[in-house]
This record gives sequence, C-alpha cells and structure tokens, in this order.
Amino acid sequence: MKKESFRHYNLADDVIGHFDRALNNIFCPQASLREYPAANIVEDDDLDAGQKKKAAALMRVNHAGEMAAQALYHGQSLTARDKSLKDKLQAASVEESDHLNWCRTRLEELGEKPSVLDPLWYMGSFAIGITAGVLGDRWNLGFLAETEHQVVKHLDGHLKNLPDNDERSRAVVEQMKVDELGHAHLAESLGAAKLPKLVQSGMQLTSKVMTGLSEKI
Repeated sequence: MKKESFRHYNLADDVIGHFDRALNNIFCPQASLREYPAANIVEDDDLDAGQKKKAAALMRVNHAGEMAAQALYHGQSLTARDKSLKDKLQAASVEESDHLNWCRTRLEELGEKPSVLDPLWYMGSFAIGITAGVLGDRWNLGFLAETEHQVVKHLDGHLKNLPDNDERSRAVVEQMKVDELGHAHLAESLGAAKLPKLVQSGMQLTSKVMTGLSEKI
C-alpha cells in the first residue's frame, strides 16, 4: 500500500475514533480515571430546593463547557501537525473527560440533567478545534490557552455564586480550576500565539451565549 493510502487510512481511522468518542461523551455516562473530588465529602442536607436549583444550573453550565472543551481538544488533536503536540492535547482531553463525568455525576446528585443543547456545543467547538489546528500549531495552542484562561475566570465566578454550604459542588469546581489553569500554562510553555483582541472578544461572546442557554435548558 502506498504511503498516501496509509495517510488517508489513518485520517479516516482518527475521524471514526473521534466520532465514536463524541457519541459516548454526549449520550453515555463515562467512568473517570481520577477519583471524584467530592467522594469524601458528606452531602449537606441543609441545601434547600432553591439552593439545589441554583447549584444545578451552574453545574449544567460547567457540564456544557466541558462538553465544548472535549470537542475543542478532539478537533485540535485531529489537525495538529506536531506528533508530540497531538499527544499532549489528547492527554489534556483525558482530564477534560474527567471534568465532564464529574459534572454529570454532580447533576445527578442534585436531581438534574445536562443541557439538551450539548450536541450543538460539541459540534460547534469541534469545528473551531479543527480550524485552529489547520491554522498551525502556534495558533492551535493560542486558542487552547485563551479558552482555558476564560474558563478559569468562569469557574471563579461559579465559586462565588455557588451556595456556601454546597461543599460537594465546590470540590468539583475547585479541582477543575486547577486542571484548566495547568492546561493554559502548558499551552503557553509550548509557544502559544497571542490571539487578536477581536478573536478573544468573539470567544467571550460565544461563551456568554452558551452559558445563558445552558443554565436554563
């Protein structure tokens, strides 16, 4: 078989693998590789219905954000040119998968479900990830770094807005924040390009739309 045929086969295999992973992430609960951050924290029975609803809305937003992050990493790793970068993106994707599972678990504990718009967030972010990778590895890393810095700010806001006595949700969000900041610093250490202000603003606007819709449905 010719070298070009092998290249086409590998690309097709990658696409099929990503499609299978997407379906599993969107529709099926997954096992986490790391321990659930709230595993050793006793559920606070003092959470009233209003507090549970508020916490669930925030965790639904976090779940949607992690769905988008998964798709972004999958798209980026599919089109990344450098093999070592592809491996690092896939490793980070594993941690993001943990986040996705933790958010889903916390939503179930609160008696709620993920956003019905999750497939839409996945498809849009996957397309952005592919585009970032096509533009080149420095821009690919730039999208990653900017995304993660925006996510960290977003999680800081959630830590302020979660009910004070919801320690289980807080434990999940705090660990997610540590991981996301680590991903941003990794991207920067690998030579991430600084995104233009217009692109940063566009990403912030998209995030606001996703946040507003996911909080409700």
